[in-house]
Amino acid sequence: MTQRIASYPGTALSEEDIERGRVLSIHDRLRADYAWDAGLAIGRYLDGLKAGQILGVRCERCDRTVVPPRAFCEQCFAPMDAFVPLAGVGTVNTFSLCYVTWDVKRIAEPLIPSVIDLDGTSPPAGIMHLLGGVATDRVRIGMRVRAVWKPARAREGAITDIRYFKPLRRG
Repeated sequence: MTQRIASYPGTALSEEDIERGRVLSIHDRLRADYAWDAGLAIGRYLDGLKAGQILGVRCERCDRTVVPPRAFCEQCFAPMDAFVPLAGVGTVNTFSLCYVTWDVKRIAEPLIPSVIDLDGTSPPAGIMHLLGGVATDRVRIGMRVRAVWKPARAREGAITDIRYFKPLRRG
């Protein structure tokens, strides 16, 4: 039995198309100029991080406060533009011990990525960040933590302006 290849509509490429540059086949001077805009909500959030402040946003209709900020409430679709400063203190919601870095290199001492419910937000509205300043066998769900910031001159308006979250001291 012979199988036939179906004929598809369109125009086939010819050798002449490639030779005359009508089709890009090889390019040794690629330019990838682009601009990226974080948008209003995340842009303000990143500006806050650079200033050493975590900003959430409150939905006036649902009376929920979430972080990171977003332009619209994902529950009721109302615009969200009531920005709220948060103290940078929260509770570990969940965590993991990770023996591989973000760029997939094995490490002996694990990183501790965690979801942290920040005080003043409406759970579940946690942010994911690293825990630090704590031994892996001491990390617990429910543990109270606070943000540890880079020095002001080293901040650049990124989530990494928070170095990590560390346990609150008791007493």
